[in-house]
Amino acid sequence: MSDRSTGPLAGRTALVTGAGSGIGAAVTRRLAADGAEVHAVDIDLDRVKALADEHPGVSPVQCDLSDLAAVDTLPADVDVLVNNAGRQHVSPLPDFDPEIFSQILRIMLEAPFRLIRRSLPHMYDRGWGRVINISSAHGLRASPFKSAYVSAKHGLEGLSKVTALEGAAHGVTSNCINPAYVRTPLVEKQLADQARTHGISEDEVIEKIMLTPVAVKRLIEPDEVAELAALLYGPASASITGSSLTQDGGWSAH
Repeated sequence: MSDRSTGPLAGRTALVTGAGSGIGAAVTRRLAADGAEVHAVDIDLDRVKALADEHPGVSPVQCDLSDLAAVDTLPADVDVLVNNAGRQHVSPLPDFDPEIFSQILRIMLEAPFRLIRRSLPHMYDRGWGRVINISSAHGLRASPFKSAYVSAKHGLEGLSKVTALEGAAHGVTSNCINPAYVRTPLVEKQLADQARTHGISEDEVIEKIMLTPVAVKRLIEPDEVAELAALLYGPASASITGSSLTQDGGWSAH
């Protein structure tokens, strides 16, 4: 185990949303290993409690990010903000539930806006801050039946760039990470939804839908995304801002 007191983020504080599993848990572990005190935010308190039990420096926080009043009570004095939490819903537009559409945009766009808005004064005061937005290949591309998710990710891309432009003079960077399909509970849940919507088996969903647009024919592991996040808060990060770092196995090369 690394010495947290001498890590690159020793003395700094981070907040990660959707920290209970998948990408969020992997990024939380990496932040803690690098010395940060991490507020691990998730709707499922038991999951982030388990993460905190295993990793020194992690504090569990329960929050439903679709409740924007609750979002405004989350810690604001953070040096590294990782907007990761998400929800997926697969449905043709004529059948897409408007309330689910609104909920997804609250979780994946409005909550990040509020968290960025509230954390920037602290970052500005310290002359240093890192905003890392876990976007998606769907922040740069679209797929059918995912209108809310694609809309939210495209909005997050724009929010990230505005944050980068406003924060540059204050030592604050803001970037998106754009992975293709990552081996997470959110993706695993999609298998059944996609199979039902397309009328195919779950194995066919992976082969014919998820991996068709990518050159690297495998799911991405959460720890790979955490390593890219570490680049964006590490010593080489000062001039990386307003960017969208693709980790999409060649999807956007087409």
